[in-house]
Amino acid sequence: MTQDNMWNFGRDVIDQHAQDNPNAPALYLMDGDEDRVLSFGDIARFSGQTADWLRQKGIEKGDRVLVVLGKTPEFWPIMVALNKLGAVAMPGTTQLTQKDLLYRLEASQAVSAIVLPEVADKLQGVDIHLTHAIVVAGERPGWTALDPYHLDNPVFDGYPTFESDPTLIYFTSGTTGYPKMVLHNQKYPKAHRITAEYWIGVKPDDIHWNVSDTGWAKAAWSSLFGPWMVGSAIFVDTMTGKFDPHEFLHILSTHPITSVCAPPTVYRLVVKEDLTQWKFPHLRKVVSAGEPLNPEVIQIFRQTVGFDIRDGYGQTETVLLIGNAPGQSIKPGSMGRPAPEFDMAVIDSKGTPLSPGQEGDIAIKVRPIRPPGLFEKYVNDEEETQKRFVGDYYITGDRAVIDNDGYFWFVGRADDVIISSGYRIGPFEVESLLVERPEVLEAAVVSSPDPDRGEIVKAFVVLKPGIEPNPALAETLQNHVKTQSAPYKYPRAIEFVKDLPKTVSGKIRRVELRQQEWEKHTKPSDLS
Repeated sequence: MTQDNMWNFGRDVIDQHAQDNPNAPALYLMDGDEDRVLSFGDIARFSGQTADWLRQKGIEKGDRVLVVLGKTPEFWPIMVALNKLGAVAMPGTTQLTQKDLLYRLEASQAVSAIVLPEVADKLQGVDIHLTHAIVVAGERPGWTALDPYHLDNPVFDGYPTFESDPTLIYFTSGTTGYPKMVLHNQKYPKAHRITAEYWIGVKPDDIHWNVSDTGWAKAAWSSLFGPWMVGSAIFVDTMTGKFDPHEFLHILSTHPITSVCAPPTVYRLVVKEDLTQWKFPHLRKVVSAGEPLNPEVIQIFRQTVGFDIRDGYGQTETVLLIGNAPGQSIKPGSMGRPAPEFDMAVIDSKGTPLSPGQEGDIAIKVRPIRPPGLFEKYVNDEEETQKRFVGDYYITGDRAVIDNDGYFWFVGRADDVIISSGYRIGPFEVESLLVERPEVLEAAVVSSPDPDRGEIVKAFVVLKPGIEPNPALAETLQNHVKTQSAPYKYPRAIEFVKDLPKTVSGKIRRVELRQQEWEKHTKPSDLS
């Protein structure tokens, strides 16, 4: 039995940085033509005051709190404050619809929500039972306004927490049902030292920019825990709406950013620009995560900018597992090598490690020693939790091969989850929305290859008798999914079919549709 030590990210990291080097920069905020810089001393003070404010409002240790704040500067002191209180933050993206928000509140039995005004608007008039409804960066009737940067509360250090105490819940899409609740304990923030040191390679004098929204687990990797574990600063951009590669390049060239992380979709669009016209005087490190990055993109970036884009691999359920470390020889297209403290393997269905060149499930050895940063469980879903473990291993749900040098090469998902522009999209959610429409009899959703997004969502739709397929109907179905769920989930392609392939028991064979789709769109040269 492992020893359960006392530990808390807010106190043992943020407050310790503030004590050791209070003026060290912690947060670079874009603010017009000049950056606004907050030190670790500032973050410690503001988070302590916010912790007291939240405690006075009644938020206690163990309470589950929905947090939807986008990239507003308030996100950082609020997340640290919740950690100090021992509350369980549940970050979400600003793209969530009313239906998404209600599901998260009800499934988690959250007592509180801390959200932006536009998110509060989505919950107006809905019968929800929040003990604490808190709005940030604005005001709304019936909601209590919080500005963590202008409080007169005393600093509260927080409640004692053990490493085993819960601290975060992320919602992640699966192949069946609605998103699962991934529970992490206090050891999870600490384990992101591996993410920061081994893969990103940041140090205290670095300023790291992660392009991800704060609602995703990737934000925990490199917009919150990772950089701050090692004392480096975090850069916060003001980009909103559709990604603009010119804006990305302008920010990177005009701010003191030394390290950047973005999903492959960003780099695929960026290399279409004339990169020879840009200079990045401070840049030293470039990493990518969320899905495999094309070797040709890595090559173009290296030739024009002079840096390798180093891939990293992990999950909502983990910290960085496999990556291309600084100074390590890179094999373009490879996921890299296992991070320290992880015994990684490619295994068969019985949990037996396979030899180099053999395809199998990417797995982490969890016995006799449980690796750092691995999630505790899927909340209220013991069956799904147990499915993840085979023998002495945890399986990630991805398949790969290992070469003779120990590099991992991604093959594909072992299930039907779609990874599009770094977003995880469960087919069940989209299918459920499509069959809500009166015209639809059945629907199956799979991935389809896309040069910019990696994959897109494609729906195969069987219409009810008497309904004729047409482009207007396809657009109607797309708009229905857009309005009822986060927009990134909608099917960018719809194909009307007479029937769907099924098993003897009547289950839709998504795998058959996916294979047909990829074979149809993949040139023979791409398969070599």
